Order: sequence, then C-alpha cells, then structure tokens
Amino acid sequence: MGMVNEKTIFTRIIEGELPCYKLYEDEHVIAFLDIQPLTRGHSLVVPKEPAPSIDQLSPTYAEALGRALPPICRAVMAVTGARAYNLVQNNGREAGMSVPHVHFHIIPRYPESTHSFLWEYGEIDSTDASKLAESISEAMD
Repeated sequence: MGMVNEKTIFTRIIEGELPCYKLYEDEHVIAFLDIQPLTRGHSLVVPKEPAPSIDQLSPTYAEALGRALPPICRAVMAVTGARAYNLVQNNGREAGMSVPHVHFHIIPRYPESTHSFLWEYGEIDSTDASKLAESISEAMD
C-alpha cells in the first residue's frame, strides 16, 4: 500500500483503531486533546472526511466544522480558565502541516505561554493588489 492510500493517525482515531481523549463527536466532526500539547487544553478539531487540505474539503464537512468550532472553543476556554487562544489551521507540509488531514488546533494562551505565531508585516503593492484581488475573485467557484 502506497503513502497516498495509508490512513492518517486521525483516520485511525476516527475509526476507533487508536484511542483519544475525546471532547466532542458528531456525524461529521471529532475533537480531542492533542497528545503533544503546546499548552494545557490544546485540542484538535478534525472533520471525519479525510481531505488533506481545507480547499479539498466538501461543503458538508466545512459547514460542520464551522458549527462545531465555536462551542468547542468556548468549552476549552471555560474549563482551562485561559483568557485567549490561537485557532491554527495549516495546509501542506510547507505551511507546517504534519498530518495530511484537515485539522484545527485550539491552543489556549496563558500568561506564561511562550509560543508565538507572530510575523514581520510587509507592505502591499496597490497595483499588484488590485490585479491579484480581481484574479482571485474570478477564480472562485
């Protein structure tokens, strides 16, 4: 069996082949604690559809994620006492994705948290931006 056909760790969790610390589950989405957390309460929200990136996710599963994320975030915040959190979703290895199955990280932030998702801001070129915005709008399905 080639790499493309191999089940990801998330598919194995969804199918009950591997255990998890489950927070939530419905027909389309499962959420569980990350076993390599950046902070206490670091959770993963995963669609049950095995899409490798969000642009390949079906509307049904995208909608289900949209419904599930806010209440899961609220629950993580309420239980951990964190006052802020990062919601992170990477697509592709170059973007830092380590498991090729769409997933969102809910990472509670505490006063002592040291992880960072900050970057240096660039400046937009207005001529390029106009052309780019128009081209992206035209490329939408």
